[in-house]
Amino acid sequence: MSNQHHTLLIIGGGAAGVSVANNMRRQNVTIDMAIIEPSEKHYYQPGFTIIGGGAYTMKKTTRNEADLIHPSVKWIKDFAESFQPNDNSITLRSGDTITYDYLVVCPGLQLDWDKIEGLKETIGKNNVCSNYSADTVEYTWECIQNLQSGTALFTQPPMPIKCAGAPQKIMYLAADRFRKKRILDKMNIEFCNAGPVLFGIPFFAKALHKVVAGYGIKTNFNHNLVAIDGPAKTAIFETTDADGKKQRVSKAFDMIHVTPPQSAPDFIKKSPLANAAGWVDVNDKTLQHNKYTNIFGLGDATSTPNAKTAAAVRKQVPVLVDNILNLMNAKAVEEKYDGYGSCPLTTSLSTVMLAEFAYGGKVTPSFPWLDPRKNLFIWWIGKIAGFPWMYWHLMIKGYRIDIPHMEGYAKRFTSEE
Repeated sequence: MSNQHHTLLIIGGGAAGVSVANNMRRQNVTIDMAIIEPSEKHYYQPGFTIIGGGAYTMKKTTRNEADLIHPSVKWIKDFAESFQPNDNSITLRSGDTITYDYLVVCPGLQLDWDKIEGLKETIGKNNVCSNYSADTVEYTWECIQNLQSGTALFTQPPMPIKCAGAPQKIMYLAADRFRKKRILDKMNIEFCNAGPVLFGIPFFAKALHKVVAGYGIKTNFNHNLVAIDGPAKTAIFETTDADGKKQRVSKAFDMIHVTPPQSAPDFIKKSPLANAAGWVDVNDKTLQHNKYTNIFGLGDATSTPNAKTAAAVRKQVPVLVDNILNLMNAKAVEEKYDGYGSCPLTTSLSTVMLAEFAYGGKVTPSFPWLDPRKNLFIWWIGKIAGFPWMYWHLMIKGYRIDIPHMEGYAKRFTSEE
């Protein structure tokens, strides 16, 4: 069993982990760092929606992990298995132990495919598709292309999930494809959402209802997918009525896009770093662990109640890096993260509604001269070109992208408009 020590140890080499390492390197050229990440490939996950919609390719979303990590940062290709925070150490799946002075935990979240009975057996065939995995996303486009008529179901599990708008984004892209093929009138499109509303922020929800109506989509709220029979083309939902009574309903489909349930990784849930719900327990504004002061967390695995998006990571990284440097210099950590997140809602194959918001559902647009509820072509160009470029060439490389966002903006527009 070998042992090694690093000043800064980062668990997770996704958007959060690589950005932290490269950002820290730009702030401090000498600090000793290591990243624990088992995957050889790194994916730009916001691109998966438009791959499923036939407007992007897997190649554009994929890079080699080795090409993204600064050569001065040690890459440990293994899985983190357990934490011993009182000893400032972690144990790898290989059995090796690594000690640290400061720890950053950002492994992302896990997709719980097995929580839906029958899903693992049928995903990727029988017109059962999902944009949520690199292994399945291209099949979504195949299903949309091949469908000529019938029922297309799109599901959303209980929160929290990656990018709360993603389950409906692919639905709008599919509907626009059907419209362009002049078969929309032959389609029965239904959105089956485990939650009670279309979108958690009323300011945007009303505008999205107009999009839904424009495509003739039927919405089914409090419908949680619990089982699926691929060969029989049948989906089973647990529904909850106004009195809280639960029952199961069956829906036939010709195509179904499934968003799997999601949670913190199992090794986080069972660790001393987790809160009661299983997430890395950090301060919402400083990103410092609430019990262990030399541990920080960011990204999808943390307890912060912001939207789990790459845009949130972009705002979290400099706050976290500066706070670690503050600790190193015997300074106080600062409460600088306001919960910012962004969800570019693809409402058609040429328009996007750019939803930006912070803690408490505050609408915080970076471009306040534009009504963020409008479906605009400029944000479609951002989705397919601008945002990916920003991700690969600025954020992942550790540059700080300081685009101010305006709080209190919603006062200019009421949701009743």
